[in-house]
Amino acid sequence: MEFLIDYGLFFAKSVTVLVVIALVLALIASNKQKISGQNKGYIEVKNLNETFADYTDAIKSVVLDEAQLKKEHKDKQKQEKQARKAQKKSTEQVPERRKRVYVIDFDGDIKASANSSLREEITAVLGLAESQDEVVIKLESGGGMVHSYGLAASQLTRITEKSIPLTVCVDKVAASGGYMMACVADKIVAAPFAILGSIGVVAQLPNFHRLLKKNDIDYEMYTAGEFKRTVTMFGENTEKGRTKFLEDLEKTHVLFKDYVQEHRSVVDVDKVATGEVWYGRRALDERLIDELKTSDGYLLDQAQKADIFRVEFTQKKSLPEKLGFAAESTLDRLLVRWLSRVQSKRWF
Repeated sequence: MEFLIDYGLFFAKSVTVLVVIALVLALIASNKQKISGQNKGYIEVKNLNETFADYTDAIKSVVLDEAQLKKEHKDKQKQEKQARKAQKKSTEQVPERRKRVYVIDFDGDIKASANSSLREEITAVLGLAESQDEVVIKLESGGGMVHSYGLAASQLTRITEKSIPLTVCVDKVAASGGYMMACVADKIVAAPFAILGSIGVVAQLPNFHRLLKKNDIDYEMYTAGEFKRTVTMFGENTEKGRTKFLEDLEKTHVLFKDYVQEHRSVVDVDKVATGEVWYGRRALDERLIDELKTSDGYLLDQAQKADIFRVEFTQKKSLPEKLGFAAESTLDRLLVRWLSRVQSKRWF
């Protein structure tokens, strides 16, 4: 028994030493990556036509009998052989290639954090896509910070500026800043109960001035410029400051409406820019979208005449992340997120 206790203590000490060494090595490696400025991600491309075909083959293998499967296999081989012969005969001219559809997912949070991946994915696609191709953005976002979603919409504009058709598919929600992104597209496709619209601006923040005053706590703030700060969380807000703050919100709303009008002229902006939202069917009546269909249905239809590729920028994990040593605790992340919300002025 004494031997087992000694061995257990030795084993625990050894594990502790190894963990400490691994942590130190991980931190060193992480710092080296930051200093060297290495690219922390890479592009992954998946052929969705092959995925759809695999699904179909899986069903056929169970539903069809052996004779039918053999016949289908022979017919497929025959078609492939004929295609190869036709390609060999057309030596005088280059055969016209099939249309390519590039699919990019954008799952937007309040800060539009997916912007960093979106820019890389669009850059990769623009390196090869041509005017006969198409880019499909599977968009889901309830909106967020004005400047963040303004940048995301500008990233999509890069596609249309190259005269490449852009389609946005909305299965659940593209509201506020999400709709600002969607309106850039040549075509918006949405599921029947997807939420769209919310063309408006909102700002909210708590004010602790009375609480501080009650506890004899002074709060002082110094600014250069009359409207450097209009309303604050801790100071006593004035009517002049509130009025200026509301004017800033209204200016932002006007910019939002003008942007929608510029990119989607078929919409009666004055009618829809009330901050309201519409489900897919009603959004079609208001011409906020062009077609009712899920993204899956749209891509499956395209698969009959085009090669479809899903493009994704994947972030590389640092050694500390692989070992499970996160740089921030969950509490830290929640605190930073809360502070960013209460300190920000305008939201889509």
